[in-house]
Amino acid sequence: MRLFRNNSLTVVLLLLFGATIVGQWLTGWHVATADASHHGRAAMSLMNYTQSPEFLSSVFENWESEFLQMSAYVVLTAMLIQRGSSESKDPDSPPRDADLAAQASKPGAPAILRKGRLARALYARSLGIALFLLFLFSFVMHWTQSARAAAIEAKEHGEAALSTIAYLGDPQLWFESFQNWQSEFLSTAVLVLLSIFLRQKESPESKAVAASHAHTGD
Repeated sequence: MRLFRNNSLTVVLLLLFGATIVGQWLTGWHVATADASHHGRAAMSLMNYTQSPEFLSSVFENWESEFLQMSAYVVLTAMLIQRGSSESKDPDSPPRDADLAAQASKPGAPAILRKGRLARALYARSLGIALFLLFLFSFVMHWTQSARAAAIEAKEHGEAALSTIAYLGDPQLWFESFQNWQSEFLSTAVLVLLSIFLRQKESPESKAVAASHAHTGD
């Protein structure tokens, strides 16, 4: 019970993720089955749908935008300020991560901080780097699976299919990406601005309920 309480946020989020991706999988298969019936094609089995470019492309299309949002958010909040927002660091506070070489000797400090200047520099930016790499991986998967789906559709219509490289310049790929990217950037900007004036009791993403609107940070 104590283990769950200490990790409840991760557990709940992963359960929600599991439930929703299963929902996407099952409903997507039903849509694909109905589409196949409409066009007089044999329907895919559920297992075949799991490996299909239609399903994989839709999954990674969404993951791509989420990891782009998170990587941009982590990096931009390290450099930019929004006065009064709980999502911004306080410009009047001293730097938190100055002189990492000296801080490496603090109790509980990650051992990698004692491995030299390069190790410290990389570790100090490791969250942003990891999120950006996850974005790149998701984008490549979205791109290649969308190219596969487009090639299958072209073949069904007796048309020449674009190569995977050529599909990188296809407007459809970028339409799919931009429609998700813009919503992620908008939602993040709205959160940053609303957190200046609005509160959520006990949430670390909100300022204290009694904090002034001018207060910056959590």
